[in-house]
Amino acid sequence: MTESITSELLPADDSFGIPVPAASLDRAADALSANGFTVRIVDTAADARRVVNEILPTDRTVFTSTSETLRLAGIAEDIDGSGRFISVRTSQADWDLRARHDEVRRTRSAPDVVVGSVHAVTEDGRLVTASASGSQLAPYASGAASAVWVVGAQKVVPDLETALRRIESYSYPKEDARAQQAYGQRSVVAKILITSREVMPGRATVVLVREAIGF
Repeated sequence: MTESITSELLPADDSFGIPVPAASLDRAADALSANGFTVRIVDTAADARRVVNEILPTDRTVFTSTSETLRLAGIAEDIDGSGRFISVRTSQADWDLRARHDEVRRTRSAPDVVVGSVHAVTEDGRLVTASASGSQLAPYASGAASAVWVVGAQKVVPDLETALRRIESYSYPKEDARAQQAYGQRSVVAKILITSREVMPGRATVVLVREAIGF
């Protein structure tokens, strides 16, 4: 969880914010496909937004995990603000989230569809996601019937060791700064999910974007 603390910015290794060459992205895409993921490669965040809007069902519950990628691409607003989708967040907008914490936990852990991002994709086809609370990890792993991840090309790394280093030296400092600005609290890397393979055919879609978006 986040913790209250005096504002402090951690240094970030901005080399992890640079999109990888096309060959690296293609290797990751091929490996993800071999590991059971459906993969779409698009050029821009606007293209990713269009693809997500096309593939999402309008008659099933959709939960958007907290994600700068979704926010910057406009995908979060499409899902939670357009009225086209059955948004879990929108349906709970007037809830007292503290008073109904257990119901929030259950509904957000097992939506029909979860949409979010990850913090790294390895060239051998693994998705790596860090979290402070772990709230998005349950639907990512198995709670949601379907999962859609939108991932910028700067998140592709050669291997798992580099993925973990990217989280600690880039994603975490960026998220910590965001949390301080948004909530007045620090963040922490409390839990990490490594998704190496998807065994349910058609369950998981990864939309790889050739440009950088999110962190």
